[in-house]
Amino acid sequence: MTIRNNLNRRLWTSVIAILLGMATLSACGGSLISASAQQPEIDLTKIFQDALLTATYAVPTATNTPAPPTLTPTPTVDPNITPPPLPVTYRSQFLKPVDIPREYEEDICVYLKNRWDPNKSDPGTIVMPIMFHGIAAEEATKDNDISKTNFKILMKSLKELGFEAINMQQFVDFMYDNAKIPSRSVLLIVDDRHYREYFDQNFRSYWDEWGWPVVNSWISFKDNTQDLINDQRGLISDKYVDYQSHGVVHNYFQNDEEFLRGELQGSMDAMQRDLNVRPIAYIWPGGGFSALSVQLAREAGYKVGFTTVPRGPVMYNWIPQADEFDPQRPGYAVEGEAGDPLMTIPRFWDSDAYYRLDEVRLTGKEASVKALETKEQELQYYDLVCKPKHGEIPAPAAE
Repeated sequence: MTIRNNLNRRLWTSVIAILLGMATLSACGGSLISASAQQPEIDLTKIFQDALLTATYAVPTATNTPAPPTLTPTPTVDPNITPPPLPVTYRSQFLKPVDIPREYEEDICVYLKNRWDPNKSDPGTIVMPIMFHGIAAEEATKDNDISKTNFKILMKSLKELGFEAINMQQFVDFMYDNAKIPSRSVLLIVDDRHYREYFDQNFRSYWDEWGWPVVNSWISFKDNTQDLINDQRGLISDKYVDYQSHGVVHNYFQNDEEFLRGELQGSMDAMQRDLNVRPIAYIWPGGGFSALSVQLAREAGYKVGFTTVPRGPVMYNWIPQADEFDPQRPGYAVEGEAGDPLMTIPRFWDSDAYYRLDEVRLTGKEASVKALETKEQELQYYDLVCKPKHGEIPAPAAE
């Protein structure tokens, strides 16, 4: 519009000048015409046309040409706006002094997008991994066992408090991407080898009634019989027993590369051969692990690993670990030395899990409250720092 107005002004200026000249000639009458009678005749029409062409087609300079509009502007962070500081990591009141809630997602923008995506798990969603060894018909006589009565009380209490059992793939998807799972979830992990009868007697009813799967951390002993293997194949076809790796030699740890590869890759190869299962979790036999074993587990393709250290429950991007020895709990291995929280996830003992249900439940509830308190701050940070690269946080999916 500015260029067109400039051209119109030039046109009318020229026209007015011509008209004024013509008026002057008329005012002077014949004397002026007579005086110029000997001069060539003035072609007023041509003068008018030249003025019109000059005024209409004058090319404006480059400085007057506006830049073409940008159709999809790239969002940038206003340098005059400082992103708000992110809140400190939530710490449960139930953690011991040496226990550190470890975050493992390296990209804070990925974490925030997953955390506040309304289609994923809500902040405060919590998982309680529980390990089972033996379930005694009467009183438990072994340290690693639980009585049938106490087992039933534990399962009933879990359900009454709103827990739901998940399988290992659900757990991995949650821990990596905050995939949707029940807000109070439990992983029921049975260590060692058991026949079908053991699972059918103790866990089948919970699958039939509640849809609760159970994880079998399978020992790939070299002397496993074909009858035992066929027995496990039948359980796999029933779909309620989820098979993961528990080593080959079992209950022995040697921080030697050849030995560890035999345990980690050897177990994976045997399970694929015998059970047609590719495990994604490694349950460390006897709870033994090291930085080398964790590295080799990653190389073998395992996504998560479990210890026998019951520091607490876990949440997305939140795993309690320790960097130093705790003299009050001398049996607890130090996970920080391994440098990979996802491969050293804590588990509760079955004999102790019942007494820690409130701790787990309240940790999730408290984490949810804390998240809502910092939500605005975190979303503002995401908008200013993350959105240009990672895009908008998705809207709720249509139901």
